[in-house]
Amino acid sequence: MAAKLKSYLAHWTIYVPVLAVVALILTWSRDLPPPVVVIVGIFLAAAVLAAVHHAEVVAHKVGEPYGSLVLAVAVTIIEVALIVTLMISGGDKTQALARDTVFAAVMITCNGILGVSLLVGALRRRVAVFNPEGTGGAFATVATIATLSLVLPSFTTSRPGPEFSPAQLGFAAVASLGLYALFVTVQTRRHRDYFLPITTAGKVIDVEEHADPPTKRAALTSLGLLLVALIAVVGLAKGISPSIESAVAGAGLPQAVVGVIIALLVLLPETIAAVRAAARDRIQTSLNLAIGSAMASIGLTIPAIAIAMIWLDGPLLLGLGGTQMVLLALTVAVGTLTVVPGRANVLQGGIHIGLLAVFLFLAASP
Repeated sequence: MAAKLKSYLAHWTIYVPVLAVVALILTWSRDLPPPVVVIVGIFLAAAVLAAVHHAEVVAHKVGEPYGSLVLAVAVTIIEVALIVTLMISGGDKTQALARDTVFAAVMITCNGILGVSLLVGALRRRVAVFNPEGTGGAFATVATIATLSLVLPSFTTSRPGPEFSPAQLGFAAVASLGLYALFVTVQTRRHRDYFLPITTAGKVIDVEEHADPPTKRAALTSLGLLLVALIAVVGLAKGISPSIESAVAGAGLPQAVVGVIIALLVLLPETIAAVRAAARDRIQTSLNLAIGSAMASIGLTIPAIAIAMIWLDGPLLLGLGGTQMVLLALTVAVGTLTVVPGRANVLQGGIHIGLLAVFLFLAASP
């Protein structure tokens, strides 16, 4: 009996996505009482952890930097689906949801995940070492797309308020997607070596050569379960979103906090995977996950929202406010100083975590 229980627990990542989908079917389009919301939240968290596991299996099969790309795109699919579904049912109060969620994702990834990864790596090895060519190029792409999509709408004059005209939105979507595609080409083909993990001793780790990958059957099974887990995460998150919005409103917090909560939720898989990689002295993998997620969040979310605006009513508010612009500019400046040397200690990690704390505080108390 004990052996059977141990075997079940060892394969929990197989059962959890299926059980989460069952919970989704049973609770879809229903008003959920608080006890059920708690149960759904547990299934949601378990589905996120299962998604992390299966994404890592697929990543191990395809190797770096493709593995980081798989997880980044998977997480972005969750984010886009959540934003679109909430905008469809949320009305006027969700006009700035895409902006708030994408900006929160940038701050969480470029300060939170990056800072924690550097801190973990530096605490274990005194100095966290990574490739400045690859990390710097990725960070520059994030800064460019973020400025194009989130800052410029506050300064254009075609429309009143911080929003693009349809032509400007279309151009921003195409430009963001083009820059993201260019980066992926550089990351996976022309300069793949810039994004491979480097140990503190300066040794490059090519996962494809130095580790036995899972079988093709295991990888395909994990890919299928990853998709099931992602569907469950999106559906369950949508199911408890009214409770989240009610709790935010009841606490007297700004509506932007909803976007922060969504970003924290969908980036949980990335955070766990990045910290695990940093603990194994693979800081480059952690930074690939952190900055790659920020890039995918903007480079894929903005085009998807632009397409969705064809049938969605109301304006799409994308431009950041003054406080948010200052935080973004400070993040870009500090992040540039962090990635240029290719080495970081606990100070750099602590600074980025401090910036995340400032962002979270000002989001709740603007």
